[in-house]
Amino acid sequence: MKSLEMDLTTWGWNHTHWEPLFRATASEGARPGRILSEHKGKYRLGSEKGEIWAEVAGKFYQSVRRSDFPVTGDFVTARLPEGDGPAIIQAVLPRKTAFVRKAAGDKVEEQVVAANVDSVFLVSALDHDFNVRRLERYLTLAWESGSQPVIVLSKADLCDDVQARVDEVNAIAAAVPVHPISTQTHRGLDALAPHLEKGHTVGVLGSSGVGKSTLLNHLLGREAQATHAVRSTDSRGRHTTTHRELFVLPSGALMLDTPGMRELQLWTVDQGLEATFRDIEALAAACRFRDCRHRAEHGCAVLAAVEQGELSDERLNSYRKLGRELMHIEAQTDGALAREQKRTFKILNKSMKQFKKR
Repeated sequence: MKSLEMDLTTWGWNHTHWEPLFRATASEGARPGRILSEHKGKYRLGSEKGEIWAEVAGKFYQSVRRSDFPVTGDFVTARLPEGDGPAIIQAVLPRKTAFVRKAAGDKVEEQVVAANVDSVFLVSALDHDFNVRRLERYLTLAWESGSQPVIVLSKADLCDDVQARVDEVNAIAAAVPVHPISTQTHRGLDALAPHLEKGHTVGVLGSSGVGKSTLLNHLLGREAQATHAVRSTDSRGRHTTTHRELFVLPSGALMLDTPGMRELQLWTVDQGLEATFRDIEALAAACRFRDCRHRAEHGCAVLAAVEQGELSDERLNSYRKLGRELMHIEAQTDGALAREQKRTFKILNKSMKQFKKR
């Protein structure tokens, strides 16, 4: 196989990590690249030829799982065009990290939102839309993805008591860095620099109107994403980002902007839930019963902490709510798997009967 002579570090390629995976996956003549953006079945690919358009090979359409398709941030193997045609994506390299959620709609299916994100800015505005419970949801998704969460509290210029808000977030964020910022006054922006080193990929998550696109534009030094004013009544904004795209910042870091997602539905987040609610998990270890549900059981250390004022009712209710969502999705997933297994059994059984008739 041809040796890797090109330099993909502009798009976050790490030779030590990615080259062995590429060599184990690629077919003869294939070259590596990174998905920079998705556009309704077409992809913008960062490659040794620069940025080019790409399409997936036909075998992807035979897959039953949406998660098998490339997403923004993926490193892939592709056959590059000789002329002006598109590159053909042949395989997706094993993902280092992945943001996975339940796909929209009634079908029980996972959706990979972004891949190979090293850290993720969880952006929450310090205006009327500030919501600690939503941050707990974002933290759960971030920890489950394998990415390092960083909480960015935007619009600090609109808050009368920033430190009080920071203290409130620190109480639920354990050792996660918390940075209050303002793109209007430039407050706190320098503190983001350690998270924006060359080759480092940073994702951005947050509801619409919190200033994700404004922050990206500021870090880029240009208007790459459209922005709109938020409503004065509830500080909510319109979704200004319509697709996921990977941008190269002047520092050499890469930032992945995502469409605003107000209602993130969880997928499988066992580890993320434990990481986000470490305080409750630690208390639960002292409960009298191993299967304690922390509701009315005798000897429940979690309820005792609530009674003593060491744990708030709101945080415990948030933990319960996310736990119920997870249990519901797991039940749906098990049901969907059982139905698929039953369908497969029927097909095999029918095939065997037809074979015996011969």
